[in-house]
Amino acid sequence: MAFCGKCGSAVNDGTAFCPQCGTAIAPPVAQPYTPNVPPATTSGLQENIAGMLCYLLGWLTGIIFLLIDKRPFVRFHAAQSIVVFGILHIIQIVLAYAWVGTAYYGAGGWGLHWMLSSLISLLSFVAWVVLMVMAYQGKKFEVPGAASIAHSLAGKV
Repeated sequence: MAFCGKCGSAVNDGTAFCPQCGTAIAPPVAQPYTPNVPPATTSGLQENIAGMLCYLLGWLTGIIFLLIDKRPFVRFHAAQSIVVFGILHIIQIVLAYAWVGTAYYGAGGWGLHWMLSSLISLLSFVAWVVLMVMAYQGKKFEVPGAASIAHSLAGKV
């Protein structure tokens, strides 16, 4: 059932004129179908989900989201993921090569290597969990030292 645009009275479907005031009733115009397609500058995910996924596989998913998503929130988290987990990954690689040198120093060198490597692994895990939770909550948590590099990296691509 439609209503008259002039007097507001109810008009039966298919009626050409309002029975109260005589105003012509326009037939309903069919709207063309437009699919709900996200813009090409996003990943198609909600912003907080995309921000969380930037940290899922460390710097690797950071690179992917930095390239495919243009939203500032997601780009910041992608860049921060690259910086934080990239640095931690490089430290792990350096420690792995340093382990070869500790073989000459006996158990003391090996124990020091194990302790440093475990500390970096624990730090990586805690950072991974905290950053994913913060991004999922929609917060722009900035890691001290890495955030300034992430801001400059997020603005470039």
